[in-house]
Amino acid sequence: MEIKYCRATSDFELNGILALQQKNATSSLSDDERLKEGFITVIHSFDLLKRMNADCQHIIAKDDDVVIGYALCMTRKFSIDIPLLAPMFETADILITGKKYLAMGQICVAKEFRAKGVFRGLYSFYREELQQNYDGLITEVATSNQRSLNAHLSVGFEILQTHISEDISWELVYWDWN
Repeated sequence: MEIKYCRATSDFELNGILALQQKNATSSLSDDERLKEGFITVIHSFDLLKRMNADCQHIIAKDDDVVIGYALCMTRKFSIDIPLLAPMFETADILITGKKYLAMGQICVAKEFRAKGVFRGLYSFYREELQQNYDGLITEVATSNQRSLNAHLSVGFEILQTHISEDISWELVYWDWN
């Protein structure tokens, strides 16, 4: 197993991201799996994922040619495409003044590759690739997704605020790259 970190450049890779999303969506997991393994909340259309990628290529982890992890790059202009995330951007604009930030649109690692450093590898590559253009990275993690929240804090994110959007409690977290 040799994991390669790179930017998404093909429709094949974008479809790999979508396949991984489907496997880890809240609707695809039992309550026990969501609690132990974590989950993702938003499912992207191919069109939206491709438009986001054209603006800032997503970060992926591959084993051979199979996408086994991803961290989506999302600039502010896509907040209108995912209404659930609009409050995140509005709040971040207030709390992170004077900084040019990027949003990590979603991160996911295939179940069989968890606890093998892929999460940390995705974020390390993300920072390496984008810190020349951005001061830091924001994202939101559902408060109920403790596995993901703990993983984000271990990488260097700090909680800025807890808020509720569409009946979901979220932790707005920021990773300052300076």
